[in-house]
Amino acid sequence: MTGPMLLLLITSALLAQIGAGAGIAFWRYQRRRARFAAPAAVAPRGAWAGWRQFRVVGREFEDAAQSQCSFYLAPLDGQPLPPYKPGQFLTFRLTPDPAAPDHPLVRCYSLSDQPGPARWRITVKRVPAPAGRPDLPPGVGSGFLHDWVQAGDVLDVRAPAGGFWLDPDPATPAVLIAGGIGITPMFSMAAWAVSHQPGRAVHLFYGVRDGAELAFGETLARFARAHPAFHLHRAFSRPRTQDLPGRHFETEGRIDLALLKENLPRGRHQFYICGPQAMLESLVPALHGWGVPPGDVHYEAFGPASLPAPQTEVVGAPAEVHFARSGRMLDWDGTAANLLDFAEAHGIAVDSGCRAGSCGACETRIVAGEVAYTHPPDHDIAPGHCLLCLAKPATALELEA
Repeated sequence: MTGPMLLLLITSALLAQIGAGAGIAFWRYQRRRARFAAPAAVAPRGAWAGWRQFRVVGREFEDAAQSQCSFYLAPLDGQPLPPYKPGQFLTFRLTPDPAAPDHPLVRCYSLSDQPGPARWRITVKRVPAPAGRPDLPPGVGSGFLHDWVQAGDVLDVRAPAGGFWLDPDPATPAVLIAGGIGITPMFSMAAWAVSHQPGRAVHLFYGVRDGAELAFGETLARFARAHPAFHLHRAFSRPRTQDLPGRHFETEGRIDLALLKENLPRGRHQFYICGPQAMLESLVPALHGWGVPPGDVHYEAFGPASLPAPQTEVVGAPAEVHFARSGRMLDWDGTAANLLDFAEAHGIAVDSGCRAGSCGACETRIVAGEVAYTHPPDHDIAPGHCLLCLAKPATALELEA
């Protein structure tokens, strides 16, 4: 065989291998793309599956009371971070008990800044024992982060998720209403808006007890000074003597419909509300009563607390539920709120986080049977899986858990 002929055959073989490799790579890419495909509100492009390790590269308190601490996070692999929707959150797998590493604590915390490719930020408020109930424990997740997590520590993190995020349409003014630590997703929205849409009308109503609890105070004031379209309205329910009206806050009292009517111009607005249950229970119905269309009112409560969502009819008849990994066969009688509560009530340990259908921590494979949801989840569920926190059995059911 001549040299040119041999070279031609070798070249052809190499090209065939390269072509096959390119085909395999494309197929793998398509599989990855299909796996990550989700509504834009849930999974940002380039998000990862499962857990990814992040190093804490800094931490700082955001309020004078030092009850709200920011943690700056950078990916351990050094790869650029994907964009996320301002208002979304991260899910963390924490191990506050080093003696029980196999029983981690899963918690969700809002991203508290605009997206960046190198590092992200969350801001966590320490949760004390409930007022008047010193016998009840304080927040385990927030206490662990505040007391033990320092710069240099590594945390397991799921990709950004959640359907509570700022509509990017600059034509519609945004009204951001925050109560307490509910400022975290609102700050993300505000920072993104003033950076990418400086001419967009944004009204931030921020309610706290007093100036010691005001987070991001200097930055928000700077936004208001530098951007005429950004309007800051701070409401202190119990201001201190050193909190001066007109300088540190605009209104004494709580945020209510009368305050919104007094300060908002006429016309359509998109409302975003994040705060304690009492705030949502007051403002959301009031906005609807004012004539704001339901599609223009978006809200998120702390943790699993939320307003009752429109209910979907769910089969409540008795059914057998088989938890395959745990080896338990249990009778569902329809009294539990969802399969997550049902499992926990019977001593079956299941990972969970937001308990509201957003984080995906309780996603479980369905071996056989069907489930129905009390309301549509935000998380993009993999085929053949379900979210236990929102699901009830529609038939006899076998789950992988």
